[in-house]
Amino acid sequence: MNQERKTVIIIGGGFGGLSAAKKLRNKEVNVILIDKTNHHLFQPLLYQVATAGLSPAYIAFPLRSIFRKSKNVQVILGEVKRIDRKSKKVYLNGENYSYDFLIVAVGARHHYFGNNEWEKIAPGLKTLQDAINIREKILYAFEKAERTLDPKEQQKYLNFVIVGGGPTGVEMAGAIAEIAKKTLIEDFKKINPSKAKIFLIEALDRILPTYPLDLSIKAKKDLEEMGVNVLLNTRVLDIRNEMVITDKQTIEASTVIWAAGNKANPLIEQLETEVDRMGRAIVTPYLTLKDDENVFVIGDAAAAFDKNGNTLPGVSPVAITQGRYVAKSILKKLKNKPIKPYRYFDKGSLATIGKAKAVADFGWIKFSGFFAWLIWVFVHIFFLIGFKNRFIVLIEWIFAYFTHQKSARLIVDEKILKSS
Repeated sequence: MNQERKTVIIIGGGFGGLSAAKKLRNKEVNVILIDKTNHHLFQPLLYQVATAGLSPAYIAFPLRSIFRKSKNVQVILGEVKRIDRKSKKVYLNGENYSYDFLIVAVGARHHYFGNNEWEKIAPGLKTLQDAINIREKILYAFEKAERTLDPKEQQKYLNFVIVGGGPTGVEMAGAIAEIAKKTLIEDFKKINPSKAKIFLIEALDRILPTYPLDLSIKAKKDLEEMGVNVLLNTRVLDIRNEMVITDKQTIEASTVIWAAGNKANPLIEQLETEVDRMGRAIVTPYLTLKDDENVFVIGDAAAAFDKNGNTLPGVSPVAITQGRYVAKSILKKLKNKPIKPYRYFDKGSLATIGKAKAVADFGWIKFSGFFAWLIWVFVHIFFLIGFKNRFIVLIEWIFAYFTHQKSARLIVDEKILKSS
């Protein structure tokens, strides 16, 4: 790398960090991209890995492959432990890197609202490892039910609880219902997988609360038609081993999945800046810290606001456009060009419920059903990285559409057998 150039450090290879790095490649700056994994993860399809619809490799792409032809981009596999804004350095285990500009795009983590002990029992879905663990937990529940003679015990293994009625919770509930009612229907001899009960618990009075009311109602109806028990206005009081206690009932279930909340990555605390109640750094209209114009925070780690003062949602389109914006801002700073505040244009929202079922809200128009699902399919195919991934995922979805089969129904961790 050219030592005379300014150095931009990007922490995080998610949507925001990746889009910033891609915008800065082959430009007159040195870029150091640091991530604790060696791949970019397409998080919107993570639930498909968790429900055996896709293999992990189909929704991830090696970061080094993306930047192999970019001489000014260095990829570092490691986890940043400390940020020192005074010395302009970031610290990994045993090494540190100096920066002129810093982009923090570290995403979010699961938020258990003070009940962190629930995490071991009710895992969330943020990483490929999370998805693989949940996939094996779901599949193994059916295996344990097959080995059990007691009908009550059997049903406990066939009960699945998803806490949180946002897009992730809705997608997970629909996908598990499809596995139980369609995919595994003929795979077992002693049990009937269609007797599985899927519970989607939401504390508010509707699922998909950020969507228009009529789409939320439609999504609830679709889920119920698929066999999902949607429990609204229901608060989870406690989660114990194979038991979920709510303010209305107690559900015995061996599989509990958390999709109820997010909080900022603890690394944000290292910036010693103002944060919101979710721990996100409150940024200026230029996506910088209030007291440091050379430090940018983007994506789920940032509390950025629209023109009406509303916090921008933690979704991939926001992170992607923010990444591009800060990259352009840095290049303009180096050329002493004026910079306009960041503005996000909301292109709409999509959420899938199941096969040929989805909801779409584009502001000027909203609809649901097969056409919404078809748009969801092609939007996600388009944003996947790599032609091979796009082609394979499309083929997998076409195959699953006509056969109801999911090709990634593998249990590979032998520890799960020893713990049963």
